[in-house]
Amino acid sequence: MTTQLPKVRLTQYAAGGGCACKVPPGELERVLAHLPGGRAGGSGVGELIVGLEHGDDGAAVRIDDGPEGRAVIATADFFTPVVDDAYDWGRIAAANALSDVYAMGGEPLLAVNLLAWPRDKIPFELAAEVLRGGADICLAAGTHLAGGHSIDDPEPKYGLAVTGFGRADQLLRNDAATPGTALTLTKPLGLGILNNRHKATGERFEQAVAAMTTLNRDASRAAVAAGLRAATDVTGFGLLGHLYKMARASGVTAVVDAGAVPYLEGARESLRDGFVPGGSRRNLDWVRPHLDASVAEDELVLLADAQTSGGLLVAGELPGHPVIGELVPAGEFPLVVR
Repeated sequence: MTTQLPKVRLTQYAAGGGCACKVPPGELERVLAHLPGGRAGGSGVGELIVGLEHGDDGAAVRIDDGPEGRAVIATADFFTPVVDDAYDWGRIAAANALSDVYAMGGEPLLAVNLLAWPRDKIPFELAAEVLRGGADICLAAGTHLAGGHSIDDPEPKYGLAVTGFGRADQLLRNDAATPGTALTLTKPLGLGILNNRHKATGERFEQAVAAMTTLNRDASRAAVAAGLRAATDVTGFGLLGHLYKMARASGVTAVVDAGAVPYLEGARESLRDGFVPGGSRRNLDWVRPHLDASVAEDELVLLADAQTSGGLLVAGELPGHPVIGELVPAGEFPLVVR
């Protein structure tokens, strides 16, 4: 006999939603700048080869010598409900966490759950559905999921800590982009705006759920196989925020062709109707001093929209995915939008 789960709008228990609830990038960088350690210190076995200097998606430590020496990639990602359906939220959060390893050009091997739950407010049966969603995504990714940590918390949160592997000389990094290279985006934008509309109205957007639960595995493997060396995933800091970090780290200027950027159905209409997350506007405020733009303000808001489990932004061409711009030698601004 099937047990009927209680109907609960999970998004109503969260002040933010998904990656839009991230700490603003400017504030985060100011805090991290004063922390000891965490910086890459060499290239030998046991050395941290990717640290926190350039805002990469994960940290990496070399564990083998030789031309095919491996690196361990470590990351963690969790957030408040981005959709009301518990199972979908679990799938989205897990795909988003695994994406950090894919964005580094690695393969996730092991994950553990991170769960916060208001036990006195939301039935714990729904927490089981969240965990089931996370487990199904890890199964699809071929990633072991075992154990984790849970706390009783006033606000529900879920995600994963993930460990993966990659070849040290094939990692996709923020500081490896070069002029004369195309920019490719592997998922359409608009997730933050559609999720904000879902939270406000209860409307369900299947196209957004489908995008957020699609793994970035195939795109990552294709980028590594093509010999590409720079990539990041587009999440809470929006396309412009993550692209700014890559351009700054690599010492290049990124030129975006706004007309080539793909968007999910309904995103522009939802922007017109005012469903813009506060995180998206904070993203735009952060990059604006570093931006030369000749497009309308609404277009910039879309480009800065805080994504959850977004696609990869790759320096190089990937067949089957749109080229949205190019990297050129560093100019007055690290970001240009035309």
